[in-house]
Amino acid sequence: MRRTIAALFLFGISFGYLEAAVVVYLRAIYDPIRQHLHPDRAPNQLFPLITPQQLADAGPDNPRRLAIELGREAATMAMLAAIALACGRNFQERVAAFAVAFGIWDIAFYAFLRLMIHWPDSLATWDILFLIPLPWVGPVWAPVLVAFSMVVCGLVVLGSNGLQAGPLHWLSVLVGALVIVLSFVWDYRNITAGGMPNPFNWPLFLAGEAIGLIGFFAAVRNRGYPESQKPRGSGSPTRSPESA
Repeated sequence: MRRTIAALFLFGISFGYLEAAVVVYLRAIYDPIRQHLHPDRAPNQLFPLITPQQLADAGPDNPRRLAIELGREAATMAMLAAIALACGRNFQERVAAFAVAFGIWDIAFYAFLRLMIHWPDSLATWDILFLIPLPWVGPVWAPVLVAFSMVVCGLVVLGSNGLQAGPLHWLSVLVGALVIVLSFVWDYRNITAGGMPNPFNWPLFLAGEAIGLIGFFAAVRNRGYPESQKPRGSGSPTRSPESA
């Protein structure tokens, strides 16, 4: 398992560098357009976003480039899923491997971007996280916190013989993840219309983090119960120690 974890870290760090390099190229293309539309915009500030209409007016190739970028984002998720499928021996391990790879990739991305172009200025700097299916935006603090949580939880699973995760545990993790996503897209109408971000919905984000982590660590704690004393909602581990 140590080799698997090392491979996930190596993949995540390398992929983070690749992602940062792509963003440097994208900013070289789109920053002149932003500067033309918003000459008073501070350097390295991504907002307000260029609207689809402004993008089309800036050149006939830009809508096609946007479509290519959406495809690249989808391919990024597919690549992270592929490494998880290759490293995991069962469903829990594959989910955990995806969490580790995703988290390391995201943290490495910001670290390399800071080294390459001295951005973000701070963890409070706002970023565009994803464009699929709607723009996800938020201060860098938020995705870094999610990434760190994913790495920790993934390593806990990979370093164990599987969790006693029942339906309620999985539901809690899923609901928490959806609430976090909702906090990132909460202001999408304003963002897509070319507005400046409204204050980030920290209460919603932190509620999602709490819901997901409570469900996860309840499953971790559940491993220590004898079979007859397990709390309701617990399930059998994905694999037994004998099958490891």
